[in-house]
Amino acid sequence: MIGVIGAGAFGTALGIALAKAQQPVTLWARRPDQAQDMARSRQNRAYLAGTRFPDPLTVTTDSDALSGSTAILIAVPLQNLRNTLDNRSLPDVPLVACCKGIELSTGLGPTGVIQECKPASSVAILTGPSFAADIAIGRPTALTLACADPDTGRHLQSLLTTPTLRLYRTTDTVGAELGGALKNVIAIACGAVIGAGLGDSARAATMTRGFAEMQRIGSALGAHTDTLSGLSGLGDLTLTCTSDLSRNYRLGLSLGRGDIFDPSITVEGAATAHAMTESAKDRGLDLPITRTVTHLLDGSLTISDAIDTLMTRPLKEE
Repeated sequence: MIGVIGAGAFGTALGIALAKAQQPVTLWARRPDQAQDMARSRQNRAYLAGTRFPDPLTVTTDSDALSGSTAILIAVPLQNLRNTLDNRSLPDVPLVACCKGIELSTGLGPTGVIQECKPASSVAILTGPSFAADIAIGRPTALTLACADPDTGRHLQSLLTTPTLRLYRTTDTVGAELGGALKNVIAIACGAVIGAGLGDSARAATMTRGFAEMQRIGSALGAHTDTLSGLSGLGDLTLTCTSDLSRNYRLGLSLGRGDIFDPSITVEGAATAHAMTESAKDRGLDLPITRTVTHLLDGSLTISDAIDTLMTRPLKEE
């Protein structure tokens, strides 16, 4: 049995995909009313309405129901991850982070948070270009599975691969985490570019220079270049910067248009932008796009000022 903690869109979608492959899946939901509705309707009407649950998928609010799991996927917002894991007893099985971002209070990524909360567990991260709706209805995609322990990584790769989910394995958890976190910041910037009416050429330039920032940060923090050039970095960046299905991109659109964005929607790129801007100061890194996104989010910079700031930077070699 595979356990999934978190009955939002992504956790539910992964549970559906794995259950379609005839693997027993237990999906843990925090709220009893949500769990009851999903168990009764056999769908997640809040996030993936109309996509029926396969028979091998069970919904519960009882953490003890995860005790028979061979692996547990954790799909909760990064800023809630520590609180979800603290004081919760879990079986001694591999824990797979299925969230993206940087914890504001510590600067840690998902695997670092899990390792602090559950130091005895093997930890991995599943990340890459994927929208929950696509996974849930069986559209094919490829993801990166990063695990520092090669044997555990091979086991999880075999366990979690399905006919519609193809997993590529790496031991570079730092690169996989950074790719998944940093692309959200660049997606906000790209959304702002389109929202402000600056056009596709400006978006392409923002994506490209944003990817350069991702590589700059990755190099400073020990990520492998090929990881950031793969699914968890460039692949996820491409998807997130070009689709209205991306919450980060939609936040950027709102910033560019001067609209109000729904504060109840989780947008991990906002917290990541602030965390990386502070980290860049400490490390002496030049991250103009990340810094600009941070100032747009806190209201200290307008769109027109942001354009002027970026376009009048000193000329340099690429």
